[in-house]
Amino acid sequence: MNRVQNRRSVQIVGLGYVGLPLAVLFVEQGFVVTGVEVDEKKIKLLEEGKSYVKDLTDEELQAALASERFRPSSRYDDSARAETIILCVPTPLSDRATPDMSYLHAAVTEIGRRLRPGQLVVLESSTYPGTTSEEVVPILEKESGLKAGQDFAVGYSPERIDPGNTKYKVRDIPKVVSGLTPTCLQRTEALYAQTFGQTVPVSSPEVAEMTKLLENTYRLINISFMNEMAMLCDAMGIDLWEAIDAAKTKSFGYAAFYPGPGIGGHCIPVDPLYLQWKACEFGMKSSFIELAEKLNRNMADYLIRKVQERLTGGLREAVIYGVAYKKDVGDVRESAAIQLIGRLLDEGVRVAYHDPNVPTIRIRNRQIDSTQLSDELLNKADCVFIMADHTGMPLRKIVSEARFIVDTRNATSGMEGRHIYRFGSGNVGLVRKNPLS
Repeated sequence: MNRVQNRRSVQIVGLGYVGLPLAVLFVEQGFVVTGVEVDEKKIKLLEEGKSYVKDLTDEELQAALASERFRPSSRYDDSARAETIILCVPTPLSDRATPDMSYLHAAVTEIGRRLRPGQLVVLESSTYPGTTSEEVVPILEKESGLKAGQDFAVGYSPERIDPGNTKYKVRDIPKVVSGLTPTCLQRTEALYAQTFGQTVPVSSPEVAEMTKLLENTYRLINISFMNEMAMLCDAMGIDLWEAIDAAKTKSFGYAAFYPGPGIGGHCIPVDPLYLQWKACEFGMKSSFIELAEKLNRNMADYLIRKVQERLTGGLREAVIYGVAYKKDVGDVRESAAIQLIGRLLDEGVRVAYHDPNVPTIRIRNRQIDSTQLSDELLNKADCVFIMADHTGMPLRKIVSEARFIVDTRNATSGMEGRHIYRFGSGNVGLVRKNPLS
């Protein structure tokens, strides 16, 4: 396999929450990086030195740009000159809950048309087992006329970024790597060994693809199980949060998971459905995934029902604190709060939200802007839902001013008030503070 001339050069396709931090990481390790992003608004922000990814600061981005080794573009012009091309494109679910490979197919087609002997192509997008071999390779071979594993190398290395997690930086997370052939694996591992503290080679792209789905399916099932336990504890008058704190003192055989309003983000609600879809090809299905996904999907209805049971005047106005899918991020993909707002609107409830990280959202072709969390707004609402416990949340103000609170994140733990309902705490007999006549 002949090598291209420009070594230590990488093209990263897709400069989202995975691709952009990865591009900066490669620049920091001395690589020349070109980034391809089809969203012209993002390109403009990058050219201005403004990061739209919360985990990457403007200063870090500006340092990468100042090095003159990072150039973002909306075009694939530099594909032929890069030693390695890394795909970090979206792989969402369709409206029928099946994998939508359209973004991947479009990117791979563009790369295939420019592919040269000796290049390495690596897919990082989360997807189902077999995507690299069955989707990526055939398109590359068709468009280029080259043979994978002979004329060019192919690898798969699943992204493992955890948005908002300040404890583990990108390069500190062990990198699972695989290749279409043993030589492809060597190329892929050699690339990431230069940028990550630890690489974890596996025998095939299918194993690496399954690794990613296994990690997120494990989380979906366990978090959904905790949500079911929270419902049981609500009915039994037991504080699940206290039980979890006690259980996690065991030094073996237990890993702590926590209940919440539902599972959001791109990976955890989506990846298990890739696996379920693929299992159907083999005449199988996962009952655990099916049950967990159903329970997660019904969380909004459960919360609304519990509120309606406790408000004598009914639920007419609601305030949502935090619409991001988790703490300290601005990502609303598959957010439980977005699902809740949609259901409240269906019920005819007037809804306002506040989120310091999300200035605006769109629900059913309707734009809703984040509202200032004033005393008047809190006083007026029948209920305030705490859906994301962002750092700096004015919790005491919310507790002081709100008539009724649904705390889905245990943020009010230790705070007194019979108008506070902590999901999973067993305090289901609460009454509303200062009820209206």
